[in-house]
Amino acid sequence: MSLRTETVVVLGGWGLVGSAVCRRLLQERPQRLVITSLRREEAEHAVAELRPLAAETHLEARWGDIFVRSAWKERPRSELLSDPQARSALIEDILDELDDTRLRQSALYELLTDVRPSIVVDCINTATAIAYQDIYSAATTVRQLLQLGGSSSEPIERLLSSLYIPQLIRHVQILYHSLLAAGTRLYLKVGTTGTGGMGLNIPYTHSEERPSRVLLAKSAIAGAHSLLLFLMGRTPGAPIVKEVKPAAIIGWKRIAYDTVCFRGRPLMRVDLPPEHALELTDIFPSHPPAALRSFSEPLRSVFIDTGENGLFSRAEFETVTALGQMELITPEEIAEVVVREVLGGNTGHDIVAALDAAVLGPTYRGGALRHVARELLRQLEAEHHTEGVAFEMLGPPRLTKLLYEAHLLKRAFGSLQTVLEHTPEDLSVSLWNVLCRDSQLRSQILTIGLVILLPDGQHYLRGAEVKVPRAEEDVRCTPEALERWCEAGWIDLRPTNMARWHDRLRRMQQTSTDSASDTSSASGEARLHWAHLSTLDEGNLVAWILSYEEHGQRGKR
Repeated sequence: MSLRTETVVVLGGWGLVGSAVCRRLLQERPQRLVITSLRREEAEHAVAELRPLAAETHLEARWGDIFVRSAWKERPRSELLSDPQARSALIEDILDELDDTRLRQSALYELLTDVRPSIVVDCINTATAIAYQDIYSAATTVRQLLQLGGSSSEPIERLLSSLYIPQLIRHVQILYHSLLAAGTRLYLKVGTTGTGGMGLNIPYTHSEERPSRVLLAKSAIAGAHSLLLFLMGRTPGAPIVKEVKPAAIIGWKRIAYDTVCFRGRPLMRVDLPPEHALELTDIFPSHPPAALRSFSEPLRSVFIDTGENGLFSRAEFETVTALGQMELITPEEIAEVVVREVLGGNTGHDIVAALDAAVLGPTYRGGALRHVARELLRQLEAEHHTEGVAFEMLGPPRLTKLLYEAHLLKRAFGSLQTVLEHTPEDLSVSLWNVLCRDSQLRSQILTIGLVILLPDGQHYLRGAEVKVPRAEEDVRCTPEALERWCEAGWIDLRPTNMARWHDRLRRMQQTSTDSASDTSSASGEARLHWAHLSTLDEGNLVAWILSYEEHGQRGKR
């Protein structure tokens, strides 16, 4: 695969791995390379460093926090959390449903739809970005507030804003839709194990218990992220998805004698002379002693810069990279694997491909025994003079609604062709007559929580419990709300819905007609479907709708 006509985005391109990936990509001469980082100066510095290597490649810098709205991308997260209005909106962005407005407000969506890259290499350590918000500290603050009977909502809102899994899910949702909207063909994630490849006995912590729960939270997020990418890779129509996951400490970016910084801030020198030594008592004070001397100069020393892991002294570096500890992998080795995967090579290091190879998919035996189970179910239905349609345990309510509507069509007409010979108005009346005559079927529908909307669209039947809408209080019924409820889970007997069934049944019939003259294996699935669709078999009808109308078909086996 050649990259000479391609646009590539490297998220986190200023970082240790990101910069190595950019250097390696430039050897392939992409048409355009867009380098992103959190801060403007980082992105522009990365472009300036790479320009001598760029040849004819157009380099471009972009910056900002991709995990928030575009309007907030240059505001520090601490500033957002200190702003009550922004904090409330941030919580909504994390926890509310993802709608089109929320999607388009995202900085990530804006970036990808503006650049429209064919390839995205994501070198941002997402697990660190999410897990190091430290939900444990936020939870402790809330517990203290509750114990003291405080009334402030800010600690609770901060806790909600730091929930790990909702943040990760929202990020992957936005990423998926953004990649589709941008027309991206390949997404490659440089992930993490969270522990440098070590196990639960990892001796490195942040002064917490061992193993560190904050560190394990990072690993948990990294693992959850990998599985969500695995699912994205199994989604028809999605870009090719790959992940490379280093399992050692990565180093290094530079070795220097310079100012020692922690989280971007210089460590300012302090000292406490021996003559001012403090006496140990039963209380250890939280504030520094009055005799502490502060210097107006930062700590300077020799260090090795390992990127996001920070600056290590010689002794620290020797310890963490020693045989039997985290050991070491270089960013150039990671970059080589990344680019080989981008070019279509098989490195053996793609996590998504490894999961695909390791999972147990559907089997020949399972397919054969499915037929046995179906026949046993039908025998029991005949013995007990009943038909099992749906119990609303598979979910969602829309699935149950479709199964019952299909069942009513089968009960009223018996075959697809007969349905098509009647008008939508005829269908409405016939299905309603079935429900009027069969009190047992009607009772079953109402018992499981579905609402039946009558053909006139003005009257309905309901039971004690209602699945849609889910509400403990009365809900205003507007024409718009009614349409949403019918779509989500009401059995809709109106002629307008019957016209939809007419349309989808015609499409099913057309699919079978198109493949009628084809007797090769290519027509096998269509023939398998049609064998049951023509008799209005509920399960096969709804499976067809889920697969072809709602694009919910399985992508891999």
